[in-house]
Amino acid sequence: MTDTTARAARESVPGPPAPGGAPAPRPAPLWRGATPWLFLLAPLTLLIVFTYAPIANMVAYSFTDWDGVSPELHYTGAENYAELFTRSDLFEVFWVSGYYLAASVFQIVAALYFATILSFNVRFRNFFKGVLFFPYLINGVAIGFVFLYFFQDGGTLDSVLGLLGIETDRAWLGSPTSANTSLAAVSVWRYLGLNFVLFLGAIQSIPGELHEAAELDGANRWHQFRHVIAPGIKPVLSLTVILSVSGSLSVFEIPYIMTGGATGTETFVIQTVKLAFQFNKTGLASAAAIVLLLIVLAVTWVQRRLVPDDKVDLA
Repeated sequence: MTDTTARAARESVPGPPAPGGAPAPRPAPLWRGATPWLFLLAPLTLLIVFTYAPIANMVAYSFTDWDGVSPELHYTGAENYAELFTRSDLFEVFWVSGYYLAASVFQIVAALYFATILSFNVRFRNFFKGVLFFPYLINGVAIGFVFLYFFQDGGTLDSVLGLLGIETDRAWLGSPTSANTSLAAVSVWRYLGLNFVLFLGAIQSIPGELHEAAELDGANRWHQFRHVIAPGIKPVLSLTVILSVSGSLSVFEIPYIMTGGATGTETFVIQTVKLAFQFNKTGLASAAAIVLLLIVLAVTWVQRRLVPDDKVDLA
């Protein structure tokens, strides 16, 4: 008998019978339990190295007086946090976030409207989907420079208004109110496509039988939206609200490029960047970043408590 035949004969012998009479199953090899962790090893390593390790360093820096350049740093305890909460000017910039928060409400409503309309069978809907999503694909720096020329005196906006017979000599970025309104409008234009795609995907995931049943019952578009679409996209709507609120509190790219925080457009993140790289107060800037992170987490927690993500059942 060859070795191959002997091995096959040994493998064909059943194991000891189980109490119920069936052969006892063989125990799974130990490496099978470790297989999922082997696949997770690379992403977990990247997550720890590029996310959690920098956060841990930032927390450590927030308790020091490091200037970001010197190799030496000294532990100062909670002095940076005490300075943050005793200087009202460091938190006054949060009023600027109100413009972006109001703009995000308009953005969500507009994205939901367009997603609902284009979820039905309308002409050129694929074209309009591309038009709405295209601004989100453009680099934020490019958008900032384009709209910087768009809002400048005698720029594109003034030229278009002149063609319509509206004469204006207003400096759109020259006062806090008009500048923040203009910058918030740019953010709406850029991020409308992201919310639109999220809403559209959620609407298209709703079973088509529900729409057909609603149409057979005589429901119009508004009734379909109220009783079928709105309940079905509730989790995605909650997600977009969380993203909008956190994004409003941490605005940076557009105002930094277009105004640099001038004319009352400075946000908390711009202020933090200036503390670190302009005034060389990396320790204080790290404390400000930690405070902002805690504020965003607290707002998210409160929202999740007020509007829990219940399981949607449309059946």
